[in-house]
Formats: sequence, structure tokens, C-alpha cells
Amino acid sequence: MNVVVLGAGPVGLMAAMMLAGDGHQVTVLERDGAPVSDASGEELWLGWHRPGVTQFRHPHLLLPAVLRTLAEELPDVVIELAARGAAITNLLDGPQRFGKVGAWLPGDERFAMMTARRPLLEAALDHVAAGSDRLVVRRGTAVAALLPGNERVPRRPHVSGVLTQGGEAVHADLVVDAGGRNSPVKRMLRNLGAPGPVEERAEDGFLAYTRYFRSTDGSVPEMPPAHSAHYACVSTIATLGDADVWSLSVGVSSRDRALRALARPEAWHRAVALLPQVAHLAEFGEPVTDVMAMSGMESRHRSFVVDGVPVATGVLSIGDAWATTNPLFGLGLSMGALHATALRDLLRASASDDPEKLATSFADLTETTLGPVHRGLARWDRHRLAEIDALRAAAPAPYDTDDRDWHIRRALDTLKFRDPDLLRAYAAGAALLTGPGARLPDSELAARIAGFGLRPPYGEPGPTRAALLAALGA
Repeated sequence: MNVVVLGAGPVGLMAAMMLAGDGHQVTVLERDGAPVSDASGEELWLGWHRPGVTQFRHPHLLLPAVLRTLAEELPDVVIELAARGAAITNLLDGPQRFGKVGAWLPGDERFAMMTARRPLLEAALDHVAAGSDRLVVRRGTAVAALLPGNERVPRRPHVSGVLTQGGEAVHADLVVDAGGRNSPVKRMLRNLGAPGPVEERAEDGFLAYTRYFRSTDGSVPEMPPAHSAHYACVSTIATLGDADVWSLSVGVSSRDRALRALARPEAWHRAVALLPQVAHLAEFGEPVTDVMAMSGMESRHRSFVVDGVPVATGVLSIGDAWATTNPLFGLGLSMGALHATALRDLLRASASDDPEKLATSFADLTETTLGPVHRGLARWDRHRLAEIDALRAAAPAPYDTDDRDWHIRRALDTLKFRDPDLLRAYAAGAALLTGPGARLPDSELAARIAGFGLRPPYGEPGPTRAALLAALGA
């Protein structure tokens, strides 16, 4: 099969390499033209610019699902990442492992992950992709439109390739959209007369304010490789990267305009100093970036099969081009890796000469494997925004709901460092582990949580919103 992949981001390159490994002829078209070098992580960070990817320098997590995919499907990428400075660590590592939650247990190796910033990850993927005989990556090649072919489904366009902005027609048996959260394929499909895709988009989401740090002596602070915490009106995520760099992000409701003062470095540091679990991360080293703001973090989902009929054939969307999640969970790359693998597996099992069946089968597979994860995260967003709204009210009150899943998730997040089984249940969710024995049954999980007598409001001990506002305005 002749395949065109739109986008040379991590998900696009993973999908392209897996498909090429199965014998397909794959062309990746990437609108950004900057070449990838063989530089180290820090040189890549400073010298490689990707204007088409607004989140290029924001934190990305190579959580267990990503490392498992790379190790099983693209092991040369893991070798290349390590050679460039990425390290394999474990989601359970950090000062909490020994002491409060006990030592290593058999099976904890399933929580292995890697520490790398996005430029390093993309460079490693690109380096390995360059060695594939059946894969070509064309950078600086933007796509202007989808090419129409003979209809395979009545009144539904069939995509037979793409037209570049330079006027070149690139024909394909299948176009894979890995263009990310801002993919133009939705617009291009409508230009062909497609009745969709149908997009569901949350009205509000979150904003994140991130700063990177490095110590002067090459050491790093005591911290897990990835750690999130939720306070009254803010959330934080801290991540280790390559080259002894770590990041700290503060997430706020996009509706809480007063907290947008976090964009000012001096205000950001005063606020972080009030957050007990992460304050030391901003004091241990020196900042190596300004405070970087990330918006557009609301949940989105695109349906490419409506009422059982594909909106178009000959094109499939993966990763963020299909659905986006709150980046504070760091699961976007994990879901994209699993999505790329699912596409490869489906093409192995299904006849590629039936575009309608391929489109409906991929939609069904996507909803079965990744749909529950996306819906669960979207529900968490809605509840968390409502929880913050309740605390912003003129008469603040604890937020409550009859959604049992929300209570379990929030309680689990609060209790994860108090019980070794709860920590592993929390890590299983972050690792997207599924199947028998992957995590505690919900009934046992609920019973274990109930034993702590935890009641709303949940969250880490920390400042009130009034204290945060006072710090921001000091």
C-alpha cells in the first residue's frame, strides 16, 4: 500500500515507521522545513525551531505506554534516545518509593518510562526513520488540499492523495492524518463536500504556565520523573527531562482570569513558593527559560463515522488529530503511540481494498481502545473546572457530585503516596495498563480508599485562592 502521513511529529513518525516496517511505501509530509541535526539534547533545544508546533517546548512525557511501544516496535529509537541523553527510569521512582510506600515489588518494571524533551524525541525518531528503505520524510512540504478520487460510498468523498502548496499531486492509497490538535484535515474534508467530521469541543479548559530549570552542578532535585498535584485552585505537574533539566508547570482554569498573572516570572515564583510539594523545584536550580504559557488545552473529539457511515474514505486520523486531552495528564503521546499501533495492526488484519470497511473498523477500534480513556479524562476536566468554580464563588463551598469515578480518581490522587497499592493503582492509570491484574478492581479500590475516611474537598494541603491572589499581586 502507498501511504501518505501528514505530520512528522512523534505520532506521525511512529506510525510511518511501523507501516514501513510492514512493507508499505510511506511518505511523510511535514510543513516545517528546519532540518534535524545529530546534536545533543541541549543543542537541539536551543537550535531547533518548529513554528508549526506551538507546544514544541512544553513538557512531554514518555510514559510507560510510549516506552513499551518503542521497545516492542521500534527498539532502535530507544537506543538512539539513550545515545542522545535520554534515560530510562520508572514512574514509581523518587523519594516516596522507599519509606512511605515500600520498596520494589515484582512487576514494577511495567512502570518503566523515559525522560526526554520533545526536540530530543523527534530527533531520535527522525534519525531512525532516515534508515528505512520504504520511508521518505519530506520537510518543508505543506499540504494545501486533499485530492478527490472515485466515490466508494455514495455521497461521501474518497481521498486519493494530497495536493501540496507547491502544486504537486502526491497520490496515495491511504492518507494518515497525524497533523495534531490543529490539523487542517477537518477543513479540507469539508472542502471536498464531506459532512464532517463531527467535532465535540469543551467550552473551557485549562491554561498552563511552565518554567524549566537546571542546577549549576549537574545535580537534580529529589523528585519522581513525573509528578502531579492538585491544590485548591491550581494543579501542578513536574517532569524530568534530558540534560539534567526539569520542568514545573502550574495549571489553572481558563475561566479564572485573575490567575493569569502567573505569566509574569516574579508572580509565578511567589505563587510556586506557596505550594508545598513543588516549591523546592523552583529553588533548587536556576531557570533556563522564561515562563511559557500554553492555552488551547480544552478537550476535543472528532467523529469520522457518523450514524455508521464514514464522512470520507481513504483518510484516517490518529493521535491529537482524532482527540485531544488535558496536557496536565501527559497522556497525549501515550494515546498517540497506542493509536499508531492500532492502525498498523488493523491494516495487517483487514483488507485494504475496502476503504469503507477500513474506515468503520478503525473508528470502532479507536472508540473501543481509546474512547473510554478520552471520555474519562474529559469528565475529570468538567468536574475539576466545576470544583474550582465552587471555590471561586462569593461563598466558597466544597464541590460534590454523584459521579463515583470522579471521587475515586480525586481520592486516589490525594492518597497515592500513603499506600503502596494505591500508588500502583494510580501509576497503572498513568501507564494506560489494561487487562486482568493490571490494576485493582474498582470495588477493592473504593474499599481501600474508604478506609482512609477521605471526604471532599480533595487536594493537597496548600494555599487558598485568596492567598495565591495576594502572592500574585504582592
